[in-house]
Amino acid sequence: MALLDLLLIVFYLLAMIGIGVYFSRKNKSSAQFTTASGAIPGWALGLSFYATFLSAITFLGDPGKSFGSNWNPFVFSLSIPLAAIVATKWFVPFYRRSGEISAYTHLEKRFGGWARSYAMVCFILTQLARMGTIFYGIALTLNALTGIDMRLIIIVAGLCIILYTVLGGMEAVIWTEVIQAVLKTLGAGMILYLITLKTPLSTIIETGLREDKFSLGSFNLDFQTSSFWVILLYGFFINLTNFGIDQNYIQRYHTASNRRDAGMSIWLCVLYYVPVSFLFFFIGTALYAFYGDNPALILELKQQVSIEKNIPLEALKASDYGDRVLPFFMKTQIPTGFLGLLVAALMSAGMSTMSSGMNSSATVFLKDIYLRYVNPVADDKKQFRVLLFATACMGGLGIVFGISMIGVKSLLDVWWKLSGIFAGGMLGIFLLGFLAKKAANFDAKIAAGLGVILIAGMSFKDNLPAYLQIPLDAKMTVVLGTVSIVGIGYLLAKIRSK
Repeated sequence: MALLDLLLIVFYLLAMIGIGVYFSRKNKSSAQFTTASGAIPGWALGLSFYATFLSAITFLGDPGKSFGSNWNPFVFSLSIPLAAIVATKWFVPFYRRSGEISAYTHLEKRFGGWARSYAMVCFILTQLARMGTIFYGIALTLNALTGIDMRLIIIVAGLCIILYTVLGGMEAVIWTEVIQAVLKTLGAGMILYLITLKTPLSTIIETGLREDKFSLGSFNLDFQTSSFWVILLYGFFINLTNFGIDQNYIQRYHTASNRRDAGMSIWLCVLYYVPVSFLFFFIGTALYAFYGDNPALILELKQQVSIEKNIPLEALKASDYGDRVLPFFMKTQIPTGFLGLLVAALMSAGMSTMSSGMNSSATVFLKDIYLRYVNPVADDKKQFRVLLFATACMGGLGIVFGISMIGVKSLLDVWWKLSGIFAGGMLGIFLLGFLAKKAANFDAKIAAGLGVILIAGMSFKDNLPAYLQIPLDAKMTVVLGTVSIVGIGYLLAKIRSK
């Protein structure tokens, strides 16, 4: 990379740390650290939610998928408005009325301590999986551009995020996300513009139609493959989890000054994310058309992947190197100056999600572990110190998970599998308590136990004998787990009441 590009990246990192330092003057209490004292305007909160959605998984995974296959994963984005309807009508009013910062306090009141602990553990594991996947995405790109070891990239980026998150708390997280949201949106537009300078828009569309790249998947009611309906159901349930039981989002409902702003922020997120997600999938198709017309320009990448994965060059498929195409294009086709801005946009895509994850995980540690089991009478100064320590620890664990992810085939596939495993039980228990008013502790325990067995069976079905395998696509894990817990709990409550 040219010196100018490196200076732009360093400037971006210093600016993010500077925001943390600026807000550190106000960040002196646990309330300020976790909810910014409820002083965030709705438009900024909407950009914050959007920035969390638009992570490095989107930045690299979406173009990688549309390059290597088609637009089937875009159906996930189309499911977000459906989940937003439920969230604004029921979830936001529920949490704003409760006044509880932790998303899992309600579960203990409803079913007992085991439900709160189970959901809390699932949330922390989800955050670690998310942070690890995003760290790896950032490292993958910077390694392709600079040759710097991926482990070193993950460590340096992680330390910068930890620093500004610890210093500035939730207010720094949200305002850095506002900046990052604008930066990565501009970055996506810039990438597509630079591609269309080399390949006309008409050629991209013609290639996409000819190669069936714009397909959203089969519309048959087929739940054994990645059909349109499987992705729609998966996206709906995952986004219900995000808006209904994910501490990342629940905590930020309390940062808005009123319920109306909190609800509006969800719809602003939808308004921003769906078209930009469309843009990233189109970028993948545009890259497919560009390299289809210029195969010699991608030969270097294909040879590299062929050696790394021990796959003969002639047997290499587009899906084998899809996640690497955008970083390779940035490395070889983007002019000096623009490259530094695009790398900063990519880093912002990862940092926004991870900073909010660190802050919310620290809040869960304080509310659901420390105040519950260690020191229930801790004063505010003690709680504030615990939050700072927990944020740094979660960041460190995220770095470890990121290093362990090095070498995966597809960012999007890995993240979807892990999120499906952890989300099913969380959402199922929450919806059971929310919808089945007569369901009691006993009903929930039995339902959760059977639901977790089904989730485990779906997650590891390849290791089971054929007669025990559930004939559903792996992305149905969250759907089956959630529906089974709610259904079993509801039936048990009905039977017990009679």
